[in-house]
Amino acid sequence: MKIVSFNVNSLRARLGIVLGWLAEQKPDVLCVQETKVQDADFPCQAFDEAGYRYVYRGQKSYNGVAIFSRSELENVAFGFDDDPRDEARLIRADIGPITVVNTYVPQGQSPDSAKFRYKLDWFERLADYFRTSFEPQDPVVWVGDLNIAPEDRDVYDPKRLAVHVCFHPDVRQRLKKVMKWGFVDVFRMHCDEVGKYTFWDYRMPGAFARNLGWRLDHIMATPEVAEMSTACHIDTAPRAVDRPSDHTPVIAQFDI
Repeated sequence: MKIVSFNVNSLRARLGIVLGWLAEQKPDVLCVQETKVQDADFPCQAFDEAGYRYVYRGQKSYNGVAIFSRSELENVAFGFDDDPRDEARLIRADIGPITVVNTYVPQGQSPDSAKFRYKLDWFERLADYFRTSFEPQDPVVWVGDLNIAPEDRDVYDPKRLAVHVCFHPDVRQRLKKVMKWGFVDVFRMHCDEVGKYTFWDYRMPGAFARNLGWRLDHIMATPEVAEMSTACHIDTAPRAVDRPSDHTPVIAQFDI
């Protein structure tokens, strides 16, 4: 089973890129974030014609998550139970023998902002969500734009970026707490290299060409599923096309 995570930064704006990539790569499951489209305007017909089933939850201009699958999606749920704001940030579905949880984690704005405190709280709630919804031995794959680079090798300049909201010690600690519950970083099972990134900021001139990036997009799995992973890599080709997303896909292959 080939599972992909891709922050598309507006699904309708990148529709041609996404559909072309799907036709070429043919993943079994594609999880996207930052769709930035209200549910009424979701481009259903395009994905019907591409042969995918799908579930989604979005809002105008911001956030939005979706899962596309070649197989049936069952037991679909959105967000946390306690706050409707989270419905466009978290979506889960059972696909064959596994549960896929797709998340778009808040960015955080600045360390002294209310949005950063919301990000930290979001991770606490996510830890509670996994603890109360699953057991570590369950077959779960957690993917998405987590807006966190976990380690020094996951950013282009760890000293300069030490207190950035996506590399701040507090958020890295929150991520470690979720991982400790029972997740494995599938990409790092297969690649130890530095300089492997999924995001290059538009606002930094030549960031992609100079590889001044971040590894913010992840595929995590519970140990049982992680053991079935046979490969995981970052596909930089979609970031090199005209009018790309600022992110690029992460692809994991599982012997499921």
